[in-house]
Amino acid sequence: MPDQLDRARTPLLTLITQESLDRDYQVAADRRGEKAQPEGRRAYRIGVIAVIGAFAMLVTVAGVQTSENADVNDASRASLIKRVEDRRAVVTRDQNLIASLRRKNTDAEAALSSLGRRYASVQARVDRLGALSGFEPVTGSGVRVRVDNAPSAGADQDIRDSDLALLVNGLWQAGAEAIAVNGQRLSPVTAIRNSGIAIEVNSIGIAPPYTIEAVGDRRTLAANFVETDSGLKFIALVDQFGFAYRMDTVTGLRLPAAPGAFQQLRSAKQVPKNQKRQGGEAP
Repeated sequence: MPDQLDRARTPLLTLITQESLDRDYQVAADRRGEKAQPEGRRAYRIGVIAVIGAFAMLVTVAGVQTSENADVNDASRASLIKRVEDRRAVVTRDQNLIASLRRKNTDAEAALSSLGRRYASVQARVDRLGALSGFEPVTGSGVRVRVDNAPSAGADQDIRDSDLALLVNGLWQAGAEAIAVNGQRLSPVTAIRNSGIAIEVNSIGIAPPYTIEAVGDRRTLAANFVETDSGLKFIALVDQFGFAYRMDTVTGLRLPAAPGAFQQLRSAKQVPKNQKRQGGEAP
């Protein structure tokens, strides 16, 4: 109401002029507003587009990197799987090799054990045959015989090789297992013989007094000796020619081996495996 009253009081020309000016200002202001609004919207749109473009670029770059990383990861995973499978194959092969070597080692140990037993058996047989044949040293109990010429005996009354042979044969018959005369071990190829006045055993000269050592059962060896034919004949010679004679039992005898040269094989003949010889099977 006051405005209307004021307008009523205002002169008409002034009112028309003011309203005309107000409308002009309003039109100008509206025009400026219309011009300013599209420019602001355009800048806003440009900013949004730029942000969206940058975001899209980031997303694209991230996608590319992710794809590349995925390819790398897939390749690395495949490489690791292959390496694991290769290692497993190597481990399996090594395990099979170890198992095979263990079986071979077990078989070799069994073969070695069998060979060891066979060797021990053969070695025991060799030792036994060596002791019996005179080509291995032996120890044990037995008897020791000392015999010498009579103090007043003449040249034709001295102990001869045949006399010592009777003594040795009597000891063999009594159960002796090994015999040595003056340290010379008797073997199947040993000869006791005179070479002039001296007596030779294993082609080595020996001199009186004569010491005969025999390994055997000392409890029965001396008693059995005087019951053998050879032993009785030797005792008769002792009484006839007055030889100095003594036999003692001994607990610790050691007899050397016969000379190795006598082990050389001079001749041999192969005996069929199934053929028997007198006294037992052929070896």
